[in-house]
Amino acid sequence: MKKAFFSTALLVLASIASFAQVKWNADPAHTAVIFSVKHLGINYVQGHFAKFSGAIETTDSTNFQNAKVDFTADVNSINTGIDQRDGHLKSDDFFNAAQYPEIKVKSVSFKKVAGNKYIMLADVTLRNTTKRVPFDVTYNGVVRDPWGLWRAGFTAKATINRLDFGVKYADKLPSGVYAVAPTVDILVNAEIVKQ
Repeated sequence: MKKAFFSTALLVLASIASFAQVKWNADPAHTAVIFSVKHLGINYVQGHFAKFSGAIETTDSTNFQNAKVDFTADVNSINTGIDQRDGHLKSDDFFNAAQYPEIKVKSVSFKKVAGNKYIMLADVTLRNTTKRVPFDVTYNGVVRDPWGLWRAGFTAKATINRLDFGVKYADKLPSGVYAVAPTVDILVNAEIVKQ
């Protein structure tokens, strides 16, 4: 009887351990949130968000299948290298940083496609509008750093139409080309640290 009880207890404990959540946080010193948008139909302008936070939960330290991702970017930290342009982007023509100071990304699913390739479906909230967006994610590996911490690297890419999120600016050239294209490419190079 004791042996059966002991075996059952071990199975229960093993089961609980297998579902324990492993938590990771984005390392802001080694993570970049970059966007790129076409200007006047001839060139791309890039920018980034200098302030953000990201948390990831997994059930395993090396398997990110079904990971839960929760990411927030601070709109007021937008930086394109030109102060006047950054001010315009913070205005109601674009982000309206005063009223909507955050961009949120919350995963709905995180599935392995093949090898180190994943697809993340995420709810992206911008200007209080939420749309479901697919991200192509590449898992770049995991390593223990010189200070004993476990780190994993990911590259995530997505494309959104900013007009779908209520971004108002839609000026066009006489030719009909948008001064600032509706399509925005997003690139996130993330280094996450196991807690």
